[in-house]
This record gives sequence, C-alpha cells and structure tokens, in this order.
Amino acid sequence: MASTHFGFKTVDEGEKARRVRGVFDSVAPKYDVMNDLMSAGLHRLWKRYTITVANPQPGQQVLDIAGGTGDLSLAFARKVGPSGRVVHTDINEAMLREGRSRLLDLGVVLPTMVCDAEKLPFASESFDFVSVAFGLRNMTHKELALAEMHRTLKPGGKLLVLEFSRVAKPLEKAYDWYSFNVLPKLGKLVANDESSYRYLAESIRMHPGQEELRQMMRTAGFGHVDVHNLSAGVVALHMGIKC
Repeated sequence: MASTHFGFKTVDEGEKARRVRGVFDSVAPKYDVMNDLMSAGLHRLWKRYTITVANPQPGQQVLDIAGGTGDLSLAFARKVGPSGRVVHTDINEAMLREGRSRLLDLGVVLPTMVCDAEKLPFASESFDFVSVAFGLRNMTHKELALAEMHRTLKPGGKLLVLEFSRVAKPLEKAYDWYSFNVLPKLGKLVANDESSYRYLAESIRMHPGQEELRQMMRTAGFGHVDVHNLSAGVVALHMGIKC
C-alpha cells in the first residue's frame, strides 16, 4: 500500500483515513468551542468573508464538503433561500451529526450525507458552488478531491477552499510557538484531547502553501484561481472558477 503523511508521521494511506476519522470523532463535541478559542473568534470572520467573495444568489445550488458543524452550509442556505439548495456533507459521521443537530436547532433542514470528497456521489455539472473549509488538508489524495470538485461544478461555477496556509515570515516563529505549545494544551484543557490538536498543528505545516495549492487547482482544471490571504496568511481563501 502507498504511504502518505499523518501530521509529521508517515503512514499507509488506509491508516491515515482511520486516524483522521479518529481525530474528528474525538473533537466533534467540542469542535465549535475550540474553533472560537483557537482563533479568538476569527474563524467566523473568515467564513463570512468566504460567503462575501462567493456572492451566492437566490435559487443557486451549493455543495459544502467537509461541512462539519455547518457554519458555511447555514450561511449559504440563508443566501440561496428556499428556491436554492445546499447539500451539507462530511466524511466523518460524528461531525455531520453535530452539524445536522445544530442546523435543526436553528430551524434549518438541509440535505445531509456522509460522502468522500475523492469520490463524490453527484452528477457532473450539478452545482454553482462547491465549498470546503478546513477540510482539504485532511484528504489523502487532494488532487483527486479537487478534480471531483471541478467535475461537479457547472461551467462558470466557483470552488471556494478556505484553509490554513503559510503565515507571513515575520510571524513564523511566534505562530510556531503558539501552534506547538498553546494549541495542544488548550486541546487537553477544553476537549481532553492533546494529541488531536498536536496533529492539527502538524497537518497545517504539511499542507500545500498558497502558490502550490493555486497550481494544484489549475492542474485540476480551474482556469482562474484567486488567492486571498487572511490574517497575514494564517488562513488563505482560494477561489477557482470552472471555465
């Protein structure tokens, strides 16, 4: 079996999928609380900016991949309205359950399904938007997932990838110290899970940087890719348009 990385470790591809599933099974109940603490609430602004850049309209069709607890699904649903459709998906059932319960508590009912981004169960040219927030770095074959996202978009459709990226160089040392010292301790204190948040810090370092991801999206077929650095590059929003 081929090998890949799980954080800084090298593991079999099948082992990575199992370990990633274990991470998100563990963090699901405290996922939203930890997001607020880790980012000082900035993740909400990053997602709001993503919706602004996407500019969805009433009646449009949206696929939210790695939708987790449903932040982007909810925001898109409010924009596309009852004449549109947002499909809320995740490969992790525990995360999806958390998201579905949260959406139902808010009175929002969306199609929700467990699915693998590398083998999307949707017809080609089905969606006006595909979004993936903080999920691409956990995928084993990112190039396959990007190709699938491209396939399911209509011509002129937009892919929005919101993901941790390469922070500006003057901030690298401080960011590394925070990532490898504060995050795991915060995970242990709040979620009783230090190792999952150490994996988070490692997975960010192993994920392609801004320009590398832009090139991967172009290779997947996107004719135009914009990169928006947010919070000095802690996070980047890549928007690709299918020609």
